[in-house]
Amino acid sequence: MKRIFIALLAAWFQCAVAAGDDIVFRDDPPPRHTVEVGDTLWDISAMFLRDPWRWPELWEANPQIANPHLIYPGDVIALVYVDGKPQLTLARGGAADDGQRSGADGRTVVLRPQIREAAHAEAIPSLPLGILNSFLSRTRVAAEGELDTAPYVLAGYEKRLMSGSGDAFFARGALSPEVDFYGIYRKGDPYIDPDTRELLGLKAEDIGSAQLKSIEGEVATLITTRSAREIRVGDRLLPHEQRRLDPAFYPRAPDTEVQGKLISVEGGVSQVGHLDVVAINRGDRDGIDVGSILGIFKAGERIRDRIAGDEIILPSERAGLLMVFRAYEKMSFGLVVHADRPLAVGDEIGNP
Repeated sequence: MKRIFIALLAAWFQCAVAAGDDIVFRDDPPPRHTVEVGDTLWDISAMFLRDPWRWPELWEANPQIANPHLIYPGDVIALVYVDGKPQLTLARGGAADDGQRSGADGRTVVLRPQIREAAHAEAIPSLPLGILNSFLSRTRVAAEGELDTAPYVLAGYEKRLMSGSGDAFFARGALSPEVDFYGIYRKGDPYIDPDTRELLGLKAEDIGSAQLKSIEGEVATLITTRSAREIRVGDRLLPHEQRRLDPAFYPRAPDTEVQGKLISVEGGVSQVGHLDVVAINRGDRDGIDVGSILGIFKAGERIRDRIAGDEIILPSERAGLLMVFRAYEKMSFGLVVHADRPLAVGDEIGNP
C-alpha cells in the first residue's frame, strides 16, 4: 500500500470556464468512467473534452495538485455540475461518487482535501507507451556522417561474416573503454525535406547491442547481448543511449507558427492512420519539442470557379492530430492520436 496525497480529491479537471472560455466539454460525455488498465490520459480526456490535448490547461487551474498524472486503474471520473457549470471529479480506488455531499442545511458542498490509501499500482500513461518504446528500440536518427566515421564490425570469431546473440566479434575504430555497451546499427534511408531537399537525418536501423570486453590497439572484442538481425561485417557501433520515454507528457500547442509535412510513416508505407508513428520535417530549430501538438491537414483541391471562370485552390482542412514524442534538431517523430479520415505521407502539418 502507498499513500497518495491529493491536494484536491474532488477535482481531476477544474471547471472548464475557470481554465479558459474556449475549452469546452463534449456534447455527449459519459456521466462517469472507471479507469481501466490500458487506458491513457488522452483516451479519458477525449471522452469529456472536445480538444483532449488541452487537459494540462485545466490542471493548471488547480496548482495545488502536485502531479496530475497520478490517475490509477479503479479510479472513477465523474461529470457533475456545480452552479450549473460542468466539472469532472475524481474518486479514488472505485469509491465512486460525484465528489459532493449534502450539508446540514441541504446545500451541496464539495469535499475538502484529505488523504486516501490505494493499492500500489502503475499510474496510467498519457499515451500508449508500448507503441512508442517499441519504435524507439528499433530506430535511431544519426547526423550526416555520424555512421560513416563510427567504429565498425571487423569480423566474427573464426572469420565468420555474421554473428548472433551470445557471439563474440571484433570491431575497429575509436571505441572508448569508458563505454560498456554499444548499439549496433546499419545505415538506412535518409530523411529528406520534400520542399528544400535538405538532409534532415539518416535512419540508423537497429541490429542489436553488444558489451565491450577488451581493447587491444585498434581492435576491440565485444560480446553480443541482443540481436534483432544478423550482425554483419561493416555494421556500425554507437554508444548505447537511453531512449525510453517519460510517461508524463504535457501536450501543448507550439509557441511559434509551424508549417511542415509528414515525410514518412513507420513500416515503409504511404498511408497513415490512428496510432501510427510518423516523421515530420520540423524539429528543435523550428520550436518543436516533446509534447507539441500539431494538426494534420489535407491540402485543398484545385477547382474551377464556374462563375468567375478561373481556377482556385480550396483551403486546407484539418484531418487529424499528432503529438511529438521525440524531437531532433531538424526533424521529429510523432504519434497520430486522432484521424478523421485516411492520411498520407506528404500531408501538411501546422498549429492545431
